[in-house]
Amino acid sequence: MLRLAADADVHGDVIRGLRILLPELDLVRVQDAGLGSAADPSILECAAGEGRVHITADRNTMVGFAWDRVKRGLRMPGLLALKPKTGIGEAIDELAVIAECFTPEECENFVRFVPL
Repeated sequence: MLRLAADADVHGDVIRGLRILLPELDLVRVQDAGLGSAADPSILECAAGEGRVHITADRNTMVGFAWDRVKRGLRMPGLLALKPKTGIGEAIDELAVIAECFTPEECENFVRFVPL
């Protein structure tokens, strides 16, 4: 199962739903890691250091910073960007499938928009 990190902009109900659906899921919120006000590059660096695929609702800047890491040859365990107007239940279901079915190797250096 993938190790995940969630950005501060990911709805709390999505996090709670994932934890209920997948109690064994290793998921850290940036707020809990003391990175709630950190810049996007720092958040991605921390996620990379811990081998976590990062979940965000910030498609404006986070996606660009993720691709920048890939271009510079820095570790990028993956980014899952929630599409606008994705419902909470849909986000939970999609993220749960990704967490259970994808391997860390399949996620390395990729950005995917959720739902897939």
